[in-house]
Amino acid sequence: MATRAFWNNNDPDDPLSKALQPPFDESPEERAIRLRQLEEAVRVSKEIDDEIAHDRKAYERRKRAIKILLLGQAESGKSTTLKNFQLQFSPQHFAKERAAWKTIIQLNLIRCVKRLLEVLQDEWESSLQTTTASSIAKGKGVAGRTPTSPGVRFSTSPLNDHHRRIRTRLSALLPIEDELTRKLLPDAGATPHRDVCVRAGSGWKGVLAALSANTSTLDGPRMPQPPQLVSAMKGGSRPGTGNSQLKDKDNPSAVLAACKDDIVTIWEDTVVQAVLKRHNVRLQDMPGFFLNDAARVAAINYEPTDDDIVRARVRTLGVEEHHFTMENGALPGTEWYIYDVGGSRSVRQHWVPYFDDVQAIIFLAPLAFNLTLEEDPKVNRLEDSITLWREVCQSALLAKTTLILFLNKMDILQATLAAGIRVIKYVPSYGDQPNDVQHVTKYFRDKFRGYHKRHSPKPRPFYWHETSVIDTRSTAAILVGVREGILRAHLQSVNVI
Repeated sequence: MATRAFWNNNDPDDPLSKALQPPFDESPEERAIRLRQLEEAVRVSKEIDDEIAHDRKAYERRKRAIKILLLGQAESGKSTTLKNFQLQFSPQHFAKERAAWKTIIQLNLIRCVKRLLEVLQDEWESSLQTTTASSIAKGKGVAGRTPTSPGVRFSTSPLNDHHRRIRTRLSALLPIEDELTRKLLPDAGATPHRDVCVRAGSGWKGVLAALSANTSTLDGPRMPQPPQLVSAMKGGSRPGTGNSQLKDKDNPSAVLAACKDDIVTIWEDTVVQAVLKRHNVRLQDMPGFFLNDAARVAAINYEPTDDDIVRARVRTLGVEEHHFTMENGALPGTEWYIYDVGGSRSVRQHWVPYFDDVQAIIFLAPLAFNLTLEEDPKVNRLEDSITLWREVCQSALLAKTTLILFLNKMDILQATLAAGIRVIKYVPSYGDQPNDVQHVTKYFRDKFRGYHKRHSPKPRPFYWHETSVIDTRSTAAILVGVREGILRAHLQSVNVI
C-alpha cells in the first residue's frame, strides 16, 4: 500500500508552503542572503543533532561504567586509596600527574619542618626564667653559664645557640609555604589549615604541574644558595627578606636544596628528639611525613617515586570525580569513576546525592582508637567511624550497593600498641583482652560486622580487608581482589553473568 507524505511543500493550497515560498519580487542579492541563512540554519541544526547524539553516547557509556564512592572521616586514607587504584590499574594516567605531586611532597616536607620549628619555639618560650639572688648563688644560668646579675631572663632548655642559628636559616622556608598554599587555595583567606588543602574542581594539579615545569628550568645542575640564606649564615639580614624573596617563593626546589643539610641535622639531633618527646609530639604520625627522607626530597634533582606520591598528603574540599580507563587486568578498557569526598562532619551531607548511582562503596576506618576528631576533640575517631559505618549500612539507598570495609592504618595500630598504649583506657568495653594487634583487630572487626548484619536493609556479604594504604605493594594485592569482586557484582547487575 502506497504511503502519502504528511506534508508536501509543493502543495499550493498548504498555508505553511505558502509562508515558506520566497517573495515573488525577490532580488538576486536577497536570494543569496536567504540561501546563506538557510545553509547556516541547516549547519546549526546539524550541530545540535550531533551534540545530542554525542551526549546520548556519553550517557550510555557512563551508565555502563563502574562507579565507586570512597567514604570515611577526614584523614582516613581515601585519597591514598584512590592513588593506589590509579597506580595499579591506570599507570599511564598516574604518571601524567607526577609533576604536580612533586610540589605537594615538597610542601609536605616544609610543613613538617614548620611544625618542628614551632615546637622548638615553644620549648624556648616555656623554659624562660628570670635570674634571682638565689639562682645566682646556685650558679644557674643560660646553657651552663653563670649569671652575674639578678633580673636577667634566661632559658633552661637544652637547646643552644647552634639550634637557634639553624632555626633562623630554616625560616626561609616559611614564605614558600605561604605562597604555595595561596596558589592551591586562593580563597582560603586568613583561616589557617593544618593540612595542605585544595578545592575540588579547581584544576590544582594543572597549576602545580605548570609551576614545577617553570621552576625546573630555573634549577641548574649545581646546588644553589639563595641570597637570603647566604646573608643569614654570614650574620647579615634576616632570612626571607630582600628582592630575591619573590623569585625564591616560586622555586621551592632551590631553597629546599639550600636548606637540606640543616633539615637533616636538626631532625637527627638527639637534643631535638628529646624535646619533641617531652612535648609529646610525634611528627612521624603527621600525614605527609617526609623528614626521614629529607636528604632525598630536598635534593635539587629530586623526582618523586610511586611510594612518595601515595604517601603525599593533600586534603580535598568538596567532592572530586576521578575518571580513568583500566589499562590492564580483567576487562581492560573498562571505564571507572571514583568519587573522593570530604570526610569532615561539615561536608557529610553532600554524600547522599552519590548514593543512588554507585556500584560499590569502599569505607575506610582507621583503627586509631586513641585519637580524636580535629573538628571535635571530644569525639573518639574510631567511635565516629563506627557510627558513620552504621549510618551507611542502614541507608535504604545503598541496599543493593556492595560495601567494602578497609580497616586502615594497621601500621599505626602496631606502633601504638608497641608503645604500650592500652585499648581499655580509650575503649572500656574492650575489657582485659590481650593488648595485641590480633585481638584488637578482631574486636573492632566484629563490631563493624555486627552493625553490618543488623542494620543492612537486606542480607548481603561482609567484605573487609586489613590495610595500610601507604604500603603500595600489599595494597596492590588487596585492590586486585576488590576490583574483581566489584566487576563480578557489576556484570551480575547488568545480567551479563
